[in-house]
Amino acid sequence: MQYLVMCIGNREGGDDSVGPYIADRLGSVNLESMKVIDAGTVPENYTSVVKRENPKILLIIDAVEMGLEPGEIRVVPKEKIGVMTISTHGIPISVLIGYLEKYVKDIIFIGIQPKVMSGKLTSVVKESGDRLVRILKENNLKTIKTLS
Repeated sequence: MQYLVMCIGNREGGDDSVGPYIADRLGSVNLESMKVIDAGTVPENYTSVVKRENPKILLIIDAVEMGLEPGEIRVVPKEKIGVMTISTHGIPISVLIGYLEKYVKDIIFIGIQPKVMSGKLTSVVKESGDRLVRILKENNLKTIKTLS
């Protein structure tokens, strides 16, 4: 397997539900090179799956407050993760990634800028989720800008 995609978020948390939304859309696609995990708000519970699957690349997808327009998608560099406000889960993403780096050489963290963190998934963030699904299906990660 080339990619393991870990989607993080709260289905009841407005745009924080974009991770599970993407997991649902990717889960219905049968791609031999990709496996998808809906980690919900407890990504730390899936570290054993990551170790067992031994992917070449781990993609972590989550709603991230980046100070951008709602729906903007960015690859978040490791050095920026510690200073970002990340979602609503238990442990900081930086700790999760630090642990998983022992088992996966390449970890790519993809953030989607939320508009709201309560209520329902907004249309602008849902559209970005759909765009990211297309990017992943087409194996076109290089088109995603890096957060500067």
